[in-house]
Order: sequence, then C-alpha cells, then structure tokens
Amino acid sequence: MKTIKAVSYPVHFQEESYQELSQLIQEKDYSTLFVLVDENTMEHCYPKFIPNLKTDKTIEVIEIESGEINKNLETCVGVWNAITELGGDRKSLVITLGGGVITDMGGFVASCFKRGVDFVNIPTTLLSMVDASVGGKTGVDLGVLKNQIGLFANPQMVIVDNQYLTTVTEREIKSGIAEIIKYGVTYDVSLFENIKKNKENNISDLIFRSVEIKNEVVLKDPKEKDLRKILNFGHTLGHAIESFYLESEDKENLTHGEAIAIGMVCESYISNKELQFPIDKVHALKEVVCAIYDKIQLLEKDFTAILNLLKHDKKNVNGQVNFVLLNDFEDFKLDCKVPEVLIKESLQFYNS
Repeated sequence: MKTIKAVSYPVHFQEESYQELSQLIQEKDYSTLFVLVDENTMEHCYPKFIPNLKTDKTIEVIEIESGEINKNLETCVGVWNAITELGGDRKSLVITLGGGVITDMGGFVASCFKRGVDFVNIPTTLLSMVDASVGGKTGVDLGVLKNQIGLFANPQMVIVDNQYLTTVTEREIKSGIAEIIKYGVTYDVSLFENIKKNKENNISDLIFRSVEIKNEVVLKDPKEKDLRKILNFGHTLGHAIESFYLESEDKENLTHGEAIAIGMVCESYISNKELQFPIDKVHALKEVVCAIYDKIQLLEKDFTAILNLLKHDKKNVNGQVNFVLLNDFEDFKLDCKVPEVLIKESLQFYNS
C-alpha cells in the first residue's frame, strides 16, 4: 500500500512502516524515545510494536489510564513530569501508541514540552487510524468539553498498521466506522455505499480511502477556515451528546463514534428541514446507523442540557452555533445557523 504524503509528513501503511521509523530515528539521532501508552495498549499493542523497532536508543515507556475521562491537563502534567524525570530533552522523540485519546494528547504533550519535541503517531484503533492521528490536531478536554485546549502540530510520520485492530473490541471498531460514514456522506458516497452493503470487511481499503480524503481536505485547508469544516458533520450535536453522557453519573459513557452516529442522523434531519436534503437519504443514513449501533433513547428531559453544551462547540462564532449541513450526499453547506426548536425536533427524530 503506497505512502500518503501529508503537508509535512508521510502516512505509512503496514509492516514496512517500521523501517521508515527506524530510519527516521537514525537520521534525527534522537536522544531518548518515549512511548506513550495506556494499560490496554501496553498489554496488547506494545508487544507487537517493540520487535519491529530497530534501534539502540534508550526507550522509556510512559503509561497513562485509558479513557476520554483522562484526556485532560492533569494527565498531561503527569506525562511532562515523567519525561522530565527520565531525562527528556529537546532531542527526545515521543511515540504515541494508542487510540484517539493517546494520539491527541500525546501530540499535545510533545508539542508543548520544551516548546516542542518531535512525535510519531501509531494509531491502534480504527477511529484513530481514519481520523484522530492524521491532520495535525492535538489537544485535551476541559472538563467534559471536548478538545477545548490544544494546537495544530504535525507529527514526523504516522504509521497505520492493521495488526493492531485485532487488539480492540467490536464496539471500538464500530466507533471508527462512524467516521468512515462521515467521509462517505460528505465527500465520497462510495464509502457510505460500502458500509451500507456490509463491505466493511475490506477494512484496509476503507482505511486508506478515509486517510486519503482527510489528507486531501487538510491540504486544502489546514487550519479549518473553510473546507475542513466538513469533517465536523455530525460532530456539532455529536460532541454535545458525548459530553452529556460523559458528565452524567447515571448513564454509561458513549464512544466517540456512537455519539457522532447519533449526531449525523440528527444533522441529516436538520439538513432536510433547512436545505431540502432528500428525506429518503435521511432514512437511509438512519437505517445504516441503527443497523450498526445499539439504539440510545435520548430523554426529552435531557434535551436542554445537551443544547447548553452546544454553546461550547469550537466552531461557534459570537455565541452562534454553526452546523455543517447537507444539500445532498457530497454536497454540503458550512456555517449554518439552526433554531433550537429544530435541534430538539432532530433529537426526537432519532428517537422515533
């Protein structure tokens, strides 16, 4: 599988990627390699990774607790302290080995330590392979508010190796499929059709095309001024729903993909009401989502709390919530203002 060239770094695929990593380490002559993992990737992924790394450099492993709840500045301080105590300097390399939490936070940690050290992303979940590890976004949550603290910073390279998908649950695989659906309905409908026809078993092709799409979009709009906003379809409401479940003591947390899937259904309904997005395609998207994900009943008494969380969305300007909506598949409109009553109506539509 060929390498994808991003703005300033390559995305390598499968086993031959590690030769490129070893060569990078040799050429850059890093002082110490810090591998950031959580307890799951330490147990299941690190043993697959380390035999592929050919280097005589010192390797230090820093383990954090898994989960979105730990994607915060407090965890970052712990990692910065660990790197400092282990002798990290400006010639250190941080290797992130994990899902979206690890790649988002690890890139942020590296970019801030001593005003920036190099990092390499090795995503181990489908979600991080097709989305989180590519595109230069790093960051952490502020309380339950998603990705409020962060910066744009590019890795030295990204390694996408499907062998790590054998280490994750079916639920995590489904979480990543939501992002592939997003690429399908906004940019390349063939991806959506493949998921609709249960062709996600050809996962290598789906991953490659998803990375290719994200890279095409980011190359045209690296700082999300215009086109890159399409990658937020489903995320405006989806992030609010994800945050609501994260802060609710009496509800089980949703995965990122589960929340985004709900967001896409709701925002497709809003698209129909605001832009005449065809109703048959609204139902087609809802059918695919409901076939893949367990149905969540959104309680009407929670709607106001979910809408209040929308006020903190990163795309907001002057207090106005901005949605990405669809005129049709592969045809979108950016920065759409939506009445509250219609947002609540969309949540009811998902429930129906």
